[in-house]
Amino acid sequence: MSQQGSSGNVIAAIASFFFAGLGQLVQGRILAAILFCLTTYAAYGIASFTLGIFLIIAIPLHIWCIVDAARYRS
Repeated sequence: MSQQGSSGNVIAAIASFFFAGLGQLVQGRILAAILFCLTTYAAYGIASFTLGIFLIIAIPLHIWCIVDAARYRS
């Protein structure tokens, strides 16, 4: 996982697509994984109670998590 676009980064991005923060965890970035997971799912949780208003925050945050995993350079 040393370069952007490597197969490791692609796997990490796919993992982050299914579970926010999992791609960062696969890359060994524990703090980033925890922060992405907590903030993304907190926004999704609040969105479920506020009839989707927080989806404006949750969806871009989840996409940012995926892109961050795909573009990571060690």
